[in-house]
Amino acid sequence: MTTTTVSTDSHTSNAGLHGILFMIAGMSLAPLMDGTAKYLSAFISPVEVSLGRFFCQALIVLLVAGFMGRSFGSLIKEVNRIQLVRGACLAVCSIFFFSSLKYMPLADAIAIFFVQPMILTVLSAVVLKEKVGVRRWAAVVVGMIGALIIIRPGSSALGWPALLPLAAATSFAVYLVLTRKLSGSVSLLGTQLAAGIAGVLTLTPLVVLASFLGFEGASWTTPELSHLPLFILMGIISFFAHGFIVQAFDRAPASVLAPLGYIEIISATIVGYVLFGDIPDMFVWLGVALIAGGGLYIAHRERTATKRQALSEELVENSPKRHY
Repeated sequence: MTTTTVSTDSHTSNAGLHGILFMIAGMSLAPLMDGTAKYLSAFISPVEVSLGRFFCQALIVLLVAGFMGRSFGSLIKEVNRIQLVRGACLAVCSIFFFSSLKYMPLADAIAIFFVQPMILTVLSAVVLKEKVGVRRWAAVVVGMIGALIIIRPGSSALGWPALLPLAAATSFAVYLVLTRKLSGSVSLLGTQLAAGIAGVLTLTPLVVLASFLGFEGASWTTPELSHLPLFILMGIISFFAHGFIVQAFDRAPASVLAPLGYIEIISATIVGYVLFGDIPDMFVWLGVALIAGGGLYIAHRERTATKRQALSEELVENSPKRHY
């Protein structure tokens, strides 16, 4: 009995540790893709950069699936309407975020983007009808204040481009709401392929229309040969970063992993400094502190609610049954 318990606890502990390591790897890798997109945006429209990212991601998924013995038909069966809508939300998020990188430092954009847990809380209450208490609403307000400190409306610090990461965060929050609805119903490769296909289907018409109308902000520009490896690199980073994050959530509770998301801000600061010489000012760090504080508190409340629900279910299960 004792041996079995120790073995089970050890297995659970190892799975949790592996989940944490996967999350750290995913959050550390993601800004490398954003840094690559920021560089390419100086030569190509952000919409085309996003299109290249999703196209390469889909190709990489197909190559990996072939290597693993998965047929194209089995993957396509997992691509349903909700999957495509969810992928389209991710594509829209990518447009807004990559566009912001053309005008502002990487760390600043990601810092503003991290109001996403607050927006997700609002959408969870409105769309999913989840109960949100006063303290969580207070955490949302604190996080939004942090975003306003970074954006500094009315100043010339960041200006209107600061609204782009906010739009990206909103799109990503919708993506996560749909992810909750699909949780456990699709495979990792199926999810990645659906995102790639949805991204291509969403962005290709935009590029074609912008090219026809002569709108330079999204029209087609033939990439230079030296840029093609960077598109492939973005697809590879996207595949592994999102793959690591999915693996993390398969092994550890969301309440444990949520605080590790803020590692992305640290990684983005390093990437921004090394590649572009960007250093966040004190207002950005103050805003990051408030956003992180609000996000961490929301994660804490989620963890408390999950524990309370688990305890309640355990009490019901172990309660003596009465027969009438």
